[in-house]
Amino acid sequence: MEMEIEAEEEQVPMEPPKIHRLDDSVVNRIAAGEVIQRPVSAVKELVENSLDACSSSINVVVKDGGLKLIQVSDDGHGIRYEDLPILCERHTTSKLSTFEDLQSIKSMGFRGEALASMTYVAHVTVTTITKGQLHGYRVSYKDGVMEHEPKACAAVKGTQIMVENLFYNMTARRKTLQNSADDYSKIVDVLSRFAIHHMNVSFSCRKHGAARADVNSVATISRIDAIRSVYGVSVARCLMKVEALDKDPSSSVFQMEGFISNSNYVAKKITMVLFINDRLVDCTALKRALEIVYAATLPKASKPFIYMAIILPPEHVDVNVHPTKREVSLLNQEIIIEKIQSVVESRLRSSNETQTFQEQAVKPTPSCQMVSSNDSNRNPSPSGSKLQKVPVHKMVRTDSSDPAGRLHVYLQPESCGHLERNTSLTAIRSSVRQRRNPKETADLTSLQELIDEIDRNCHSGLLDIVRHCTYIGMADDVFALLQHDTHLYLANVVNLSKELMYQQVLRRFAHFNAIQISEPAPVKELIVLALKEGNLDPECSDNVELNDKIAEMNTELLKQKADMIEEYFCIHIDKDGNLSRLPVILDQYTPDMDRVPEFVLCLGNDVDWEEEKKCLQVISAALGNFYAMHPPMLPNPSGDGLQFYQKRKPSRNPEESLSCSTGDDVVTENEIEHELVAEAETAWAQREWSIQHVLFPSMRLFFKPPNSMATNGTFVRVASLEKLYRIFERC
Repeated sequence: MEMEIEAEEEQVPMEPPKIHRLDDSVVNRIAAGEVIQRPVSAVKELVENSLDACSSSINVVVKDGGLKLIQVSDDGHGIRYEDLPILCERHTTSKLSTFEDLQSIKSMGFRGEALASMTYVAHVTVTTITKGQLHGYRVSYKDGVMEHEPKACAAVKGTQIMVENLFYNMTARRKTLQNSADDYSKIVDVLSRFAIHHMNVSFSCRKHGAARADVNSVATISRIDAIRSVYGVSVARCLMKVEALDKDPSSSVFQMEGFISNSNYVAKKITMVLFINDRLVDCTALKRALEIVYAATLPKASKPFIYMAIILPPEHVDVNVHPTKREVSLLNQEIIIEKIQSVVESRLRSSNETQTFQEQAVKPTPSCQMVSSNDSNRNPSPSGSKLQKVPVHKMVRTDSSDPAGRLHVYLQPESCGHLERNTSLTAIRSSVRQRRNPKETADLTSLQELIDEIDRNCHSGLLDIVRHCTYIGMADDVFALLQHDTHLYLANVVNLSKELMYQQVLRRFAHFNAIQISEPAPVKELIVLALKEGNLDPECSDNVELNDKIAEMNTELLKQKADMIEEYFCIHIDKDGNLSRLPVILDQYTPDMDRVPEFVLCLGNDVDWEEEKKCLQVISAALGNFYAMHPPMLPNPSGDGLQFYQKRKPSRNPEESLSCSTGDDVVTENEIEHELVAEAETAWAQREWSIQHVLFPSMRLFFKPPNSMATNGTFVRVASLEKLYRIFERC
């Protein structure tokens, strides 16, 4: 019976669903979601429109990762008043008229979908003025049409487009884009890529309300300078140029120019900036091919930085293969990739012969958190307001006998001789003397550019820590413990002092006091000594003549430049080639004279005397490295370094000699070179005194920490009172 019922049900035919036409509003919103996938998609489209308008300056302002506001302003040719009514309609464009025009398209926009898509998912306002007009026009758009007639308004040259409340009518899309920091970083990344390719255009990108721009590039004629200004010196100095050219119509026709990182570049992920016919695109096949080359050629540097600009005939590129124009299709793509891969491999193999290795920087453990600007936001109470009770987990414990809260309070005091002194008066005198120096310097544009770079690259969060921190003590030979509010930090003293000295050299340029060397040192002998110390094989004697020639050439060079370095940097080298004076960079501080040979070699060997800005920068950096508070060359006798000072005597027993790890001598028990220990103790105590009473007071007054110090391990947060308080609450 049941089988009969089932058979009857199967005989009833089911009607197919009816096909109907979607409303235009639904169609347009679906299309808008494909073209504008994230806030960065809107920024990219608007910037490309500005570039098509022949702009020389493009400024981007972003709020809440682009969801609240995206504002793109340019100084291009503007939009005609007559075109404003159809500006944001779908498929309205000035770039092409027929489909065949796509074969020779050179502009970045061509479909007329970007602005239209934005109006279907956001509120768009356009302000524009064209050449010859007395005033501009402002008009708002919604769903592709004007909300009102264009209104006359004051305007500057070009066009400004504001996109507000992006995805306000797409709830699901908006919920997936709540991480505004992630979206803003993508926008900064795209603007950085545009900035290094379009060198003749200045770009800026900042958060709404922020005084400092996260991307701030100026027009330049040098590609490497553009990369340096956007990605930093550490990236630019590891790049080498690559070129490829093919004019054979039977295989491929293309031209490639770019920069690739060498074996000294180290990064956690690949950075590939690719432009094809001036269009920012992705090419997964090319990226994978280059990754393979790096992995095979430079295993320790397999995550490279790559910038490439490829030019092909327009008819060999299909630009209409992706809704966001992120990808393109190339004719003879496999051949082009193979030839570029071969050029890169050849260039890498030739550079690998001169590979250099740098000392690894200190990296924080996973439990340590890096410094961020949010860590150091200070909220002083407004004047006149009542004092509020501080929560328990916000209280900072201090010691009444020592307001600074230093570690010395808990240690047994030891006599340090001349180091025990009242520093309050000397610190005041030091700051007065340093502030007394006039700000006026030699009228050098390059010097002012270097100082401006310091000011522009200053990290506001670290600046607040430096200005208001409390020095606690030295954690080891390199790191000092600092307290700021309720946080405890480890600070790399060597990096801090090196950067402070560099900045002070530039700011006190040509206004130095002098350190007189009691016995002038021959420059030639200093350079020979530095070359010997740098020789990895001490038994090698073949380089003696070569070292003498190098030292003689560098000495003659420094004698020729003596007037300049004395006038600007107070480094006096007399006519006989003797070093007799050095500059005072910080009062009450004298550098470690054991590092003079290395400094003199750097002056003679590393300075580019032809270009003014590089010359001043390298000399200032060399002085900064020389005056930095490096650990003394004698090991610290207070720890395991005491073994260094144990006396050794020759071994007379052959068997004992063979069993000894050194093979030459043995250590005698309880015999220590006390004079050497006393010298080392004085050097280490003097360094710590200088760090506490000279370095950190000077940093509070003058230092502007660069952005790089927030990520390179110079500052590492090791404890937070609030987090410790939560842990103890649970116990």
